[in-house]
Amino acid sequence: MQPLSPWIEVRNLGSIEYADALALQRSLHAEVLEARENGQNRAFLLLLQHDPPVITVSRRPGAGGNVLVTDEILAQKGIERVETDRGGDVTYHGPGQLVAYPILDLNFLGLRIHGYIRMLEQAAIDTCGHFGVDAGRDACATGVWVGSGESGPSGGKIAALGVRVSRWITMHGLSLNVCPDMSHYQYIVPCGLHDRAVTSLARESGEAVPKFEDVMREFESRFRALADDPSAFRERR
Repeated sequence: MQPLSPWIEVRNLGSIEYADALALQRSLHAEVLEARENGQNRAFLLLLQHDPPVITVSRRPGAGGNVLVTDEILAQKGIERVETDRGGDVTYHGPGQLVAYPILDLNFLGLRIHGYIRMLEQAAIDTCGHFGVDAGRDACATGVWVGSGESGPSGGKIAALGVRVSRWITMHGLSLNVCPDMSHYQYIVPCGLHDRAVTSLARESGEAVPKFEDVMREFESRFRALADDPSAFRERR
């Protein structure tokens, strides 16, 4: 059996600081662009955890107001705060959270931004389902939700998305809560959504908490399968 997506180079970065991961993304983005200009295709999937924990704030007007405490308090808790160029609002990243950064040429996949976001969501939905957690989309908000954000054990958001697309090449991506320190979410309004809970695989799985490495491998497999055949996410013309 041929391996899925041999054209995608997967890099497991382990635990890495946000700034270092961002610098790597920018470097790989340039490689993908250069490959396109030479008539080739390159693609990367970075899998990692951010350590130290970090709160990222997008350039969306008012996003900074969704950080509820001062930088000094965050520093006391060992949490960084950084400005970022991705879409979305305010997001938390930390140990125990699987972060996936695909750097892909959407022209090669035949996708536009909306379809790409739906593909990312589906990879997380399928991963959650593999570990017995029923998750899905919410008609009112991007991301992946337990019980579609309305029912289920918590009705909470389990995966957040924030992407950047430059010259139709992607950066940033998705974070899936496996077993992070959920108390850190008290310092922000996650994704700028008031009165909406957040949750994790550990919280939803009860005693059958999956291992982080197993979740990472499952997500990689699901993402590769969708990237091999993204036709379901292409816009109908």
